[in-house]
Amino acid sequence: MPDFRKDSAAPRPTHLNAGNILFLASAAAVATSTSYTVQPEIRVIAADLSASLSTTSAAAGLPILGYMLGLALLVPLVDRVRAYVLVPAQLVALAGALLLTSVANTVIVFGTGLFLSGVCASTGAQMSTLAAKHSPPDRQGRALGCVTAGISAGILFGRMIGGGLTDLVGWRAMLLLVAVACVLCAVVGRAVLPRHIERQSGSWLSGLLSAPRLLRTHPDLLVTSAAGALWFFAFSLVWVGVSLALSLPPHGLSPTMVGLYSLAGAAGMAVTPLAGRLADRFGARPIVLGGLALALACTLAMTPALGLAPLLLIALALFDAGLFGAQVANQSRVLNIDPLRPAQLNSTYMVIYFVGGSLGAAAGGPIVSSLGWPTAAGVAAAAILIALVLYIPRRRLPLARSAEAGAPAVGE
Repeated sequence: MPDFRKDSAAPRPTHLNAGNILFLASAAAVATSTSYTVQPEIRVIAADLSASLSTTSAAAGLPILGYMLGLALLVPLVDRVRAYVLVPAQLVALAGALLLTSVANTVIVFGTGLFLSGVCASTGAQMSTLAAKHSPPDRQGRALGCVTAGISAGILFGRMIGGGLTDLVGWRAMLLLVAVACVLCAVVGRAVLPRHIERQSGSWLSGLLSAPRLLRTHPDLLVTSAAGALWFFAFSLVWVGVSLALSLPPHGLSPTMVGLYSLAGAAGMAVTPLAGRLADRFGARPIVLGGLALALACTLAMTPALGLAPLLLIALALFDAGLFGAQVANQSRVLNIDPLRPAQLNSTYMVIYFVGGSLGAAAGGPIVSSLGWPTAAGVAAAAILIALVLYIPRRRLPLARSAEAGAPAVGE
């Protein structure tokens, strides 16, 4: 059996070209979208499965929990398994999980399939690591921004596509169509992704257990991760809250109409490549702070705007632009802390990041149902404000290990 873990005879890997980066962005969009396609049609699925709205909503949040597990267990494999094997294998497994979800006749099977799909959808984070790892140092932010734009598109348009296809062909057929898209991406990935991998010291298990050590050694990683978790909490809370609030009386919008609000997030997708270029030029700190300030202002503006479609669309667009811009700058900084272990750093960061996202997704429904949309928007604004406060005072961190490793302080 061939050894897919390393190839010592292979030459040093070449940088990915623009076409490769475009494929990574597209495949990351497809993979990431699978965690969000069912959100606009929760009411439809609940009725089909004869389950309560709250139970089905909780099951629809399981992909994010699965994604977190995939970040911890699978993303570090980018440093150990050849990309042309690893990424297609996960995409095929993702298609299988979607197939299981599509044939579910109970909410338990439905939730299990979604959880497994979330685990496999973490290949999107693998692709962002690959883009940065195989790009010249002065273009890492740009490459990462392109793939992050794909991930952003998956998050945003996944809702729109899921809602639209559900109205056309039903939620089960919708999941099957998305599964086919995953298989097609796997076929292309097998042909175009890098076949070489550099030798890595230590075992996969030691890499998994390295997160606490990395956080101690690089305190700036802890700060960036905590800030990212807070704003992803706010992002998930806002989008889950908006989707649910718009589907309930007095608005009562259909899954397609709820999904169309995701078009507002196209601004965020457009901003991410620009944010990557600006981070390459000016450093992460000003980009992150500017993005968070914009998102905070928009969250406050959304509080009274739910019934005013034009104002809500503008606020959502700028909200997404601010947070996605902050995310790509923040992640670019994380990946440069230790260029020899980008996947471990990215895995640690993204696990913490998605802890925040999963909590926000889980909190959105109950807060809107029991306390209303204005309270949900207020909680999201508070989380963004705390992230801003975390980032402001840490221009330079006094702990020596980060400096000894050559890592710049947060925001440099």
